[in-house]
Amino acid sequence: MKILVCISRTPETTAKISFSADGKSFDGSGVSFIMNPYDEWYALVRAVELKEKHGGTVTVIHVGTAESDTVIRKALAIGADDAVRIDAEARDAFFVANQIGHFAKDQAFDAILLGKETIDYNGNEVGAMVAELLDLPYISYASSLQVDDGTATIKRDIEGGVEVVKVSGAFVLSAAKGLAEQRIPNMRGIMMAKRKPLQVLDPIDVDQQVTVEGFSLPDEKSAVKMVDPENMDELVRLLHEEAKVI
Repeated sequence: MKILVCISRTPETTAKISFSADGKSFDGSGVSFIMNPYDEWYALVRAVELKEKHGGTVTVIHVGTAESDTVIRKALAIGADDAVRIDAEARDAFFVANQIGHFAKDQAFDAILLGKETIDYNGNEVGAMVAELLDLPYISYASSLQVDDGTATIKRDIEGGVEVVKVSGAFVLSAAKGLAEQRIPNMRGIMMAKRKPLQVLDPIDVDQQVTVEGFSLPDEKSAVKMVDPENMDELVRLLHEEAKVI
């Protein structure tokens, strides 16, 4: 199988979030960045597992600057064979999807995998856009992926049950929890990653569809109020007047 895995760079899950003075951009000073967990733990690891079972190659692609090379090298250490970085700031989902689609259109990938969303924006947009640009089937929120004789059997959780989908030919899939188990790169993988190819490509021109008007932090949570368990009237009053849940 020839698989393309799209990876993103996101702030570490415990990072303190702040924005620029004008509120139009994320302030990354002092923030540690990681590979987006949905891309790493599920999409990338499942792609490597399929390569190990069926043979083939796994290529990772990332849209970003040289600051992302450490994240890309980790993907190579986990088991990807080579990597492509589109040398541009990821402006919005449409821009990113077009860069991926332009690279992939003539590469004859059997599958394109990515996480269901990034943990910073939670947009769940890029996968569907890539599928549309390449005119490929798109399966979202996959929790299981098996491939036999060129046919992919995919399971996805839906309200009240599990949906089973079968796809013949190339497809795009977004990975959810359950698709694979996290892998920690071993020393051999880390050393090999240094020698694996990382190709840097110029971006294509894409009309910007979205502009950010501003970011803001949510209101700080109020302090916990303790209510005497014998004082039910006070509890009801607080739930009604302050919490407004009854």
